[in-house]
Amino acid sequence: MPVLPPASLLRPLSCVFACIAGLLLAACSPRTTLVEEGLRTQTLHRGIGPEPSDLDPHLASSLNDIHVISALFEGLVGEHPETLAPVPGLAARWEVPADGLAYTFHLRPDARWSDGRPIAAEDVVASFRRALSPSLGAPNAELLYPVLNAEAYHKGRLADFSAVGISTPDTHVVRVALEYPASHFLSLLSHPVWFPVPLHAIAAAGAPDTRGNRWASTPATFVGSGPFLLRDWRRGQVIVAAANPAYWDAATVRLRAVHFHPFDSVEAAERAYRAGQLHVIDTLPPGRVEAWRASAPAQLRADPFLDIYFYRINTARPFLNDVRVRRALSLALDREALVSALLRGGQRPATGFVPPGTGGYEPPSLLRHDPDAARALLAEAGHPEGRGLPVFDLLYNTSENHRRIAEVLQQQWRAIGIQTRLVNQEFSTLLDARRTGDFQLLRSGWVADYNDPLSFLALFTKDSAQNFTGWSDPAYDRAIYEATRTLDPERRHALYRAAETRLLEASPILPLYFNTHVYLLHPAVRGWHPTLLDRHPLKHVSLEP
Repeated sequence: MPVLPPASLLRPLSCVFACIAGLLLAACSPRTTLVEEGLRTQTLHRGIGPEPSDLDPHLASSLNDIHVISALFEGLVGEHPETLAPVPGLAARWEVPADGLAYTFHLRPDARWSDGRPIAAEDVVASFRRALSPSLGAPNAELLYPVLNAEAYHKGRLADFSAVGISTPDTHVVRVALEYPASHFLSLLSHPVWFPVPLHAIAAAGAPDTRGNRWASTPATFVGSGPFLLRDWRRGQVIVAAANPAYWDAATVRLRAVHFHPFDSVEAAERAYRAGQLHVIDTLPPGRVEAWRASAPAQLRADPFLDIYFYRINTARPFLNDVRVRRALSLALDREALVSALLRGGQRPATGFVPPGTGGYEPPSLLRHDPDAARALLAEAGHPEGRGLPVFDLLYNTSENHRRIAEVLQQQWRAIGIQTRLVNQEFSTLLDARRTGDFQLLRSGWVADYNDPLSFLALFTKDSAQNFTGWSDPAYDRAIYEATRTLDPERRHALYRAAETRLLEASPILPLYFNTHVYLLHPAVRGWHPTLLDRHPLKHVSLEP
């Protein structure tokens, strides 16, 4: 007969066994995913690309920045969730005279910053002055140039801001006078560089008109105006935005929180989506498109998108300052093969720089694949079969997609004797290299800020803060200048075509393909519509079974 332990020891042992059994049951039980938990709590988990560089609206420099900032701030006008047409935002209404040279905006009396302070017309005017401040160096300040004297103030030719066409005749009224009638003006106001910012919070954290002020980097100092406010930012992990109770239209907002998850790796983002950790991811590895098309076609999206994938060429560098070498680089590229063999998401090989149909515009179709012509140009430049040319660095930011595309380009250039070296950098490092001109060939992309060819072609004017190529052409600048001041659509488009033709012939850029937005969207996400600019106002989004 076995000897039993004293009864006093049985109770503790039974507790141990119960705990072990509980742990085993927990291990065997299915784990709740973030997607399932989000459905219960109305928390959207959104995968984005590289982590935003800044949440200051005036310093936004990428689409990822805009995705987050547009949840935290609002402009005078908002965007319709399906069409992105201008709708009332912080301004309840506006008036425009027949000549289109002035806009009068009437602010909502109940518009407030997230700290409860009312948003006044003076805040709006002061914000526009900050965005145009030369010392701030806002990368998209030129989007304010339709405003009377805004360009002169931004470039330091005008010191008195009162001469700029922005005034406040009343506590809740902002008047904006324009240099010329701009048919796309209201659409411009949805870009973050136009968003009012809380000068009282910015000044409390440092100098308002200089870079380096971290007011928007932590919940302790953050103040916004949008449907959500910053709750947490764990670098490299997640940006947490919670519903803003002070928002004027809080009753419309159904999501209680949005978690923005940054990913440098598109494959890691796709795995996280597959594991139920994300409701939406920003992009999809080309090699996974067919698998999703076969297994879950309802979750695979390939939306129309005003986006061009291209490479910038630093025309100030030796050898690349020769247009014949640049044109040879372009002629060697088989864009059709790139799209059909690698991407497979409905992308179209680029025939120019502006996507066809942008604002009703039909661009010139000049780009072609002609390796024999490329070899002839190299020989004419004194480099037959590429002899005498250095190995060019091909710079791209961390991403499997970007690396695969760079490898295809590398092979196609090798076929005509041009050698390249692939150089991978983190996104923030690449942005620094782009800004300082520390590159030879640079991976780039551009999504339109508004549905007009100017949103693409303005990039390469001499004074554009987005040029980065070192190339300029007075005839190109004149055509763009005249087009912006021409109301007749046919004449304006003819000027755009003339400018784009000069750009393509000079080849400071290598357009590769017109993009679609290929991504994954969970069926629980409602109110998310395909839009040409890939913007999705989150105040209209919800989660439902």
